[in-house]
Amino acid sequence: MYETSLSPEDVARVTARLSTVERSWPVGRQPVHTCYVPAGRIIGTTVADWGREALESIEPELLPDLPEGVLERVEAKLRREPIEDLRIDFEDGYGAPEDDVEDMDAESTAILLSRWVAEGTAPPSCGLRIKSFDTAELRERGLRTLDIFLTALGEIPPGFVITFPKVTSVDQVEVFGEVLDLFGEDLKFEIQVETTQSIVDGEGRLAIPRFIAAGRGRVTGLHFGTYDYTAGCGLSAAQQHLAHGACDFARHVMQVSAAGTGVRLSDGSTNVLPVGDQKKHGWDTHYRLTRRSLEHGFYQGWDLHPAQLVTRYAAVYAFYREGLEADAARLKAYVQNVSGGVLDEPATAQALSSFFLRAVDCGALDPVEVQAATGLDESALRGLATRSS
Repeated sequence: MYETSLSPEDVARVTARLSTVERSWPVGRQPVHTCYVPAGRIIGTTVADWGREALESIEPELLPDLPEGVLERVEAKLRREPIEDLRIDFEDGYGAPEDDVEDMDAESTAILLSRWVAEGTAPPSCGLRIKSFDTAELRERGLRTLDIFLTALGEIPPGFVITFPKVTSVDQVEVFGEVLDLFGEDLKFEIQVETTQSIVDGEGRLAIPRFIAAGRGRVTGLHFGTYDYTAGCGLSAAQQHLAHGACDFARHVMQVSAAGTGVRLSDGSTNVLPVGDQKKHGWDTHYRLTRRSLEHGFYQGWDLHPAQLVTRYAAVYAFYREGLEADAARLKAYVQNVSGGVLDEPATAQALSSFFLRAVDCGALDPVEVQAATGLDESALRGLATRSS
């Protein structure tokens, strides 16, 4: 027995005020994108129409160079499940029609979503974006739309989420959570990070941790808003893009603020569309920015046009398929405790496991080829992805 100077009672007394830090991880599938469609343009065939238009837009010679087999996988995805997350938009993309028009659109789109769910044709994730709390008028209109929509929708479908835009204060998040309490449902919402005040508040503190806490478990995601944020930073139109350093700063703040909370991250959009004479430029831009987001740890983004689905899935699939062999070797070596050229930590094993789970969820990799490469089935991967380091 070794001699010590401190008794267990002394240690317990001194450390009593320290609490165990509980970290949580997102549960379930994260969509690779969110497609925003103005409520007035939502019809019964919207999801299928996006898939059809995306397929019809494909001109292989105009696309970036892709790994073998990726384009075929993309085409199959567009036929099977073109949209992973649909947001019915009542904010900027929708505009400000007369009240009776927005009332009608709120009810009709909710009824349509309910029908899709009943038929089994709804996207895996879906929801609506209401107007912001910028002014009393917008706040009242947004909450009325939400009320009409939820009342007409009835039972809340799985994967349903509300987008809360242009958040500037903790008070707004608290009040919105209290409004959702009134519906008596376990409603979730995502915060759009598109104001400078949502990064650093008026007292110089990081705002997002307080936003997440104010949501009382309702906040599931942080979605970056490219153009409102860069405009708020005073950037000129030509400099308002996802690759700007101002956006990188905001995304880094989002990452460190959400780490260990179970809140997911989504990058913003690009308004450079692959249409007409600029189809190649639009696809090149979207593909490059999507790959850049993935490399920075943002596995979801916004898509604004059906043709962007082509490069969304192409970039995502290429990213995962290119990483299959090397990442599988590292994960296998870690699990088998085999020494090699890289000595990975448990946290890296978590990241590697999450990599493969996301790849399978979106269709970039098949479960069989992942198990063959890693030696792990889905259950084992999920166990590693959520294990405390």
